[in-house]
Amino acid sequence: MADTNIKVVANNKKAYHDYFIEQKYECGIELYGTEIKSIRLGKCSVKEAYVDIQNGEAFVDGMNISPYEKGNIFNRDPLRRRKLLLHKKEILQLASAVSAKGYTIVPLSVYLKNGKCKIEIGLARGKHLYDKRESIRKNDLRRENERDFKNEYRG
Repeated sequence: MADTNIKVVANNKKAYHDYFIEQKYECGIELYGTEIKSIRLGKCSVKEAYVDIQNGEAFVDGMNISPYEKGNIFNRDPLRRRKLLLHKKEILQLASAVSAKGYTIVPLSVYLKNGKCKIEIGLARGKHLYDKRESIRKNDLRRENERDFKNEYRG
């Protein structure tokens, strides 16, 4: 995500805490008019969402897009199942990894790229409790080093 025309709408920080992210994919998402308007206003959440593959198609479940205030009868169900736009080859790779190796697919972030809504998904492997403790320890150490560096050069 190095482009300058990117506006991040929603992040899933919990996914990085609970899973090791092995591989990331950027994909489009099938939306209706009022849903994209709501996303542009930043009313989207992927915290409890997950990706499911059925019949050679990828879907995101549990992604909450709040109803658009001015949408009245055109609003859709906020938690409805939405189709992900991936290449067939990518879907087959994800499906084989999930079925064979015990991986899962989690949404990592939703963002607008050149006016189009994209979702970043990750092929993830679950962390054990001791892995989470190690991650917390590393983050604390990194934060402490940054704080020391900042105070040292503050003058």
